[in-house]
Amino acid sequence: MSELTKSTAGAGPAQTAPAAPAEPAIARVTQWGEIRHRFLANKLAVIGLVLVALLFLVAIFAPLLSPHDPYAQDLTNTLQGPGGDHLLGTDALGRDQLSRILYGSRIAVVVGLASIFLACVIGIAVGALAGYFGRGTDSVLMRIADVFFAFPLLIGAIVIIIVMGRGVTPVIISLAVFSWPTVSRLLRSSILSVREADYVLAARALGANTRRIILRHILPNSIAAVMAYAAFNVGGAIVAEASLSFLGVGVSPEVPEWGNMLAAAKDFMGVKDYLWTYPSIAIVLTVLGFVFVGDGLRDALDPKLR
Repeated sequence: MSELTKSTAGAGPAQTAPAAPAEPAIARVTQWGEIRHRFLANKLAVIGLVLVALLFLVAIFAPLLSPHDPYAQDLTNTLQGPGGDHLLGTDALGRDQLSRILYGSRIAVVVGLASIFLACVIGIAVGALAGYFGRGTDSVLMRIADVFFAFPLLIGAIVIIIVMGRGVTPVIISLAVFSWPTVSRLLRSSILSVREADYVLAARALGANTRRIILRHILPNSIAAVMAYAAFNVGGAIVAEASLSFLGVGVSPEVPEWGNMLAAAKDFMGVKDYLWTYPSIAIVLTVLGFVFVGDGLRDALDPKLR
């Protein structure tokens, strides 16, 4: 038996080296995770998110939450004060105020979201083309935007509604038509700051076409300002829609809508103040909710603004 064999045979059981302690796992934080963390750290943004969530829940479940038919008239109980069977009272036609406020949230949500969404679609398309191509394309598109900037929002919206007729759809279109120039200018300015970035130049050098460069490289890095604007200005669209209805050019007067309720209450100010108080509170809370969310989203997307 060789010396190596003897040595091996005489040796005791092999000693295994102690295992190295496992390194603690490092949590990977994505960019959207950081944005979510910064947003939730903003107390006003969280309050706004709660208000907006409540608005959506009320709008969705309005038929279940409403104690009465918002269109039903009871001429034997007109101008009844809050209390009893009508928690927020009745209007001059005996319609339940609470039910009309709950159903009015549906109009607010639809008009606010749809008008801003349509404005963003138009504004993003125009702003992307103007910011990427520049020169003549930029000049032409921005001069078109200037034409719409020249019209005050409400006056321009009234003109469109007079031509198209009253209703939810004309209100949405009219608000979007005079809101997209702001979106296009925001996106254009963001694109001008990133279109010469290294990653864009590299994509162009590798032969990427214009569509791919805009959709995959420029828009994702320029859209933050537009997202903050959209969240911030849904409340503005809701106020504009209520203003149009208050002026008598929005949705039909019989439709349960907050602006219509304020218009019906103007003849009773100082006498039946509950008629305008509760719709006003609904508008204020809704607008504050979207403003807080938009402000928090802006700070979360751009920490330098904090």
